[in-house]
Amino acid sequence: QVQLVESGGGLVQPGGSLRLSCAVSVSMYSFSAMGWYRQAPGKEREPVATGVFDTNYQDSGKPRFTISWDSAKNTMALQMNSLTPEDTAVYYCWGRQNAEEVWGQGTQVTIPS
Repeated sequence: QVQLVESGGGLVQPGGSLRLSCAVSVSMYSFSAMGWYRQAPGKEREPVATGVFDTNYQDSGKPRFTISWDSAKNTMALQMNSLTPEDTAVYYCWGRQNAEEVWGQGTQVTIPS
């Protein structure tokens, strides 16, 4: 069974940075796309950044957020900079594998106002 497990969430002061990590239980080559989504209270889940493993392709609507992959550790990371209270949300690791979507359980990120 494919598993995506997030870690690294927490409370960060405004203007700070945080790095989330997603441990992947299978080869990341098996995914046609991977990335991160988030869901704030009372809002729909939205994409944060997506890309393709082992390529230079990334699509991030938020230049403050960047994806990276570590093939040796089989992990995907999300680097988040200049955080604001509006970035408070549950962040989910996501992947598309064989036309199916796989989700992690989510990790809470909180930036107090």
